[in-house]
Amino acid sequence: MSSDEDRQKKAREAGEKEVTRLWRVWRTAHEMVQDRGYQLSEEEVGIPLDGFRNMFSDGEGNIIRHKLGFSAKPSDEMMSRYATPATPENPNPASPDVGSIWVDFLPDPSVGIKQMRAFAQHLAQNNFHTGILITAVNITPAALKIIPAVASETRIETFVEQDLLVNITHHELVPKHVLLSKEERTKLLQRYRLKDTQLPRIQVGDPVARYLGLRRGQVVKIIRKSETAGRYASYRLCV
Repeated sequence: MSSDEDRQKKAREAGEKEVTRLWRVWRTAHEMVQDRGYQLSEEEVGIPLDGFRNMFSDGEGNIIRHKLGFSAKPSDEMMSRYATPATPENPNPASPDVGSIWVDFLPDPSVGIKQMRAFAQHLAQNNFHTGILITAVNITPAALKIIPAVASETRIETFVEQDLLVNITHHELVPKHVLLSKEERTKLLQRYRLKDTQLPRIQVGDPVARYLGLRRGQVVKIIRKSETAGRYASYRLCV
């Protein structure tokens, strides 16, 4: 084999690895959005590698990241989970703090203030409640400061592609996490006569908390397997 043929072969192999890598990231992103309660079809979530390549690659087999973006609306179940129950003191609570989500894949070799502002503007202009920005590289600290600055208008989360190569919730050592609704949270605390601050805690930056998009003050139910009891549940407060 000539040196040119050898280089071409290596380039094809590298290109195929990159396609497979991005397919895995894209699939995990869809699973993450679906697991949060947004509406996505099983066909979209489970698209095979060949279908992914045909949909999103250019004529030379390179994946066009700008085409990978997708949106989803919250399901009725998700809306009820985020709803504030009506009470005699508050018979007409505010609407659930949840809405449509936009997930974008940024190809830029560096991600700074310019890119983050453009992303925030896109979310605001298109009335997205939440945005997830998936980047190939780490975002600069200055750009990350924009996230809390626009929090009153839209929620922004960021992931590096490397974080989504594997769906951590599929690992056998990671127990199932289920977000409690506000009503379930209240009943739990009343049942055990607890204040929420007395619950064990899960950090908002915990990998599973980030996967589920947990917010501070929410309570998550963690279901573990037990050799004696079959399954048992514990609860954690997101802080």
